[in-house]
Amino acid sequence: MASSSTGNSMLFTAYIGAMYKNIKFSDVPINKNVQFNFLLSFAIDYTESPSYPTPTNGKFNIFWDHYKLTPSEVSSIKNKHPNVRVGVSIGGATVSNHPVNFMPSSIDSWVSNAVFSLKDIINKYHLDGIDINYEHFEGGSDTQTFVECIGRLIKNLKENNIVKFVSIAPFDDDEVQKRYQALWTKYGKYIDYVNFQFYSYEQITSKSEFITYFKNERENYKDGKILASYISDGSKGLKPGKKIFKACKKLMEKNLLHGIFFWCADDSKELKFEHEVKAQELLATP
Repeated sequence: MASSSTGNSMLFTAYIGAMYKNIKFSDVPINKNVQFNFLLSFAIDYTESPSYPTPTNGKFNIFWDHYKLTPSEVSSIKNKHPNVRVGVSIGGATVSNHPVNFMPSSIDSWVSNAVFSLKDIINKYHLDGIDINYEHFEGGSDTQTFVECIGRLIKNLKENNIVKFVSIAPFDDDEVQKRYQALWTKYGKYIDYVNFQFYSYEQITSKSEFITYFKNERENYKDGKILASYISDGSKGLKPGKKIFKACKKLMEKNLLHGIFFWCADDSKELKFEHEVKAQELLATP
């Protein structure tokens, strides 16, 4: 796949496994003419207690549907489709209906635990990348702690060739943006994609409104590869369909779009991946 820092990267990304709806990689249609990234959702540094999960200071456990999305299934989908990479998303919004707060005991201890535990997961599952998806910071770390913990983690994983790509998934929230933009400023050279959650807006009604929000994030994450995004059920943001694809096409014409991602494959399965097929066709158009 040809990639350019100034043009369309033809990247399509699917978050998968968080909803435990028996989805498999092979359920998802894959266009051979795009770079396709799956992101297993999620690995979380919390205990697996269903009643009272607690932070584990960087010791990550698997919370995606590991019964269906196994190491052998990862190898199988990558062997069948050379354009597929599989990564892990860390953090997320909730665990057992409790907010996932970013709460390291210290920078050094969290980074040490995170590198060790994630390296083990990445090697076991033959993964290619990592996505940073922490959303809650109540009673937890300040901006500098978040920047150093995450920054040192991705620096270590990248420089030691443990992962090939890194993405971050910020959204429209003051506390979230403050931390992720500070992370971008200091460690942006280790971050390949910005999976901005445009569906975090309660409602986007028009193509032009979506493009305005997109351009705002290009300013917030200077020189970053910003991906457009939608949520499968269309409950927030700009609904998947004609409007968002027209917006994406407009961004492509201006060489501003680097790809599209969606949340999430588990829900799109019920809709027979109608929008995912069309999104990939759009990205595959010369």
